[in-house]
Amino acid sequence: MRVSVIQLNASDDKQGNLARVTELVETAVRADAADLVILPEMSACISGSPEILHTNAEPIDGGAWGRALSALARRLSINLHSGSMIEKRDDAYYNTSVLYGRRGQTLGRYSKIHRFDVILPDGTAIQESAVVSRGDSVEVVEVEGVKLGFAICYDLRFPELFRKLADAGADLIAIPSAFTFQTGSDHWEVLLRARAIETQCYIAAPGQTGVFDKGKYMNFGHSMIVDPWGLVIGQASNREGHASAALDLAHMAAVRTRLPIRSHYVLS
Repeated sequence: MRVSVIQLNASDDKQGNLARVTELVETAVRADAADLVILPEMSACISGSPEILHTNAEPIDGGAWGRALSALARRLSINLHSGSMIEKRDDAYYNTSVLYGRRGQTLGRYSKIHRFDVILPDGTAIQESAVVSRGDSVEVVEVEGVKLGFAICYDLRFPELFRKLADAGADLIAIPSAFTFQTGSDHWEVLLRARAIETQCYIAAPGQTGVFDKGKYMNFGHSMIVDPWGLVIGQASNREGHASAALDLAHMAAVRTRLPIRSHYVLS
């Protein structure tokens, strides 16, 4: 399986974001014959304003953004991971990922468990819990012989989630993100490689890049694909684009055989 991660500089303009996503996905498929394409977190709409995010939220089933991505997956005959969007579900909102199959069918979905409530080094406060409710399930789905685990951005800092994904049989873990520049410059690559080494899984981490909200916020970019030994095998430069790599399940099996950490667990 060939995997491509899309690096996007989204805004709060959903139609503009859709046009750019379509162009970037088409490029990845044309250039690298991707079987699975993964978008970043908040691909539909990104903003620091809870009101804007709630106004642009949609239900997963029947919403315009989901219909567009389903149609794109079907037209290009690819598996397409939506990254994430703000989902409107009953009277609540969630930060949710959806995986679409080659016929545009829904293969799986996941709502972000860990919400980003922090104060950045420059004093900027971000409170994701004011925007979305938390998810409560660990999700792994099979896509064409590869078991794909779901995580989103801030989830990356919680290894217990990744242990559960590995225990559930994940071969590949997708981590669509909008990592801030301040945290990403110091922590992004270190954390991605650590999660790959700990789980002995492939990690595919597409990120937002550039600025939004008129320059108030800056994303780190540097979208990566990391192999089960912890080596970076695909990386995007610090602008819109994509990175691709082929998954080698025999290599993954060899890593797990040579270093059988799963049989060495002591603490549960």
